Amino acid sequence: MSVFSTRPGFSRLKKNHKLSLAGIATLSAAALAFSVVPGNDAAAETEPQAVAAAAAAAPVAFANTQSKPLHLGITEQQTTIELKAKADAAAAKAKAEAAAKAKAQAAAKAKAEAAAKKRAAAKAAASRAAARKPVYANNLDGWIREALDIMKKHNIPGSYEGIHRNIMRESSGNPNAINNWDINAINGVPSIGLLQVIKPTFDAYHVPGTKKSQWDPVANIVAACNYAADRYGSMDNVNSAY
Repeated sequence: MSVFSTRPGFSRLKKNHKLSLAGIATLSAAALAFSVVPGNDAAAETEPQAVAAAAAAAPVAFANTQSKPLHLGITEQQTTIELKAKADAAAAKAKAEAAAKAKAQAAAKAKAEAAAKKRAAAKAAASRAAARKPVYANNLDGWIREALDIMKKHNIPGSYEGIHRNIMRESSGNPNAINNWDINAINGVPSIGLLQVIKPTFDAYHVPGTKKSQWDPVANIVAACNYAADRYGSMDNVNSAY
């Protein structure tokens, strides 16, 4: 047990007190060594320097032993901060990429849904149009009515009565009627069909959307009415051979 701890009025020395006493003891030992060993004048002159060096050595050594752990601690803290920053940056990048991917998927889904709705709307419109499309009878009445609907789209004048009247005079309603004895027949272009149209006239007044055949009853009526409208104003104004 230390004598300082047993004497009354003395408390246990702290760490800094012990270090101070150790330094003093070192200096005393150094001084004693120089005083005991005899020497010349040069040795006497360097004695104070040696004492000073010994005194300086103790605190420097203490400082060096304390600075190394502190330096390592700062480096470790900096490394930890850098690693955390990198981890945060990677997490932010991953989050942004996930958000962009989700946005792209949502846009693709919306586009697909819009395309599906558009196709459904087109299909429904086609179904309605098909339902509205009239069905014409395959006879004189049906041919005239279909011809009138086509004429209406192309602004060709004419009435059911005017067309029917001229058909009955020209062919008696026979779509296969042909004139093989008039001047047109002699010239090689006989009158054909319901309204007895010759080939050059049919080709000149053919209406798009109808068949390109004089023998087709609807195409024959529409082309003849188109010709009559150009020459007489309307098929309704024709009352004889035209």
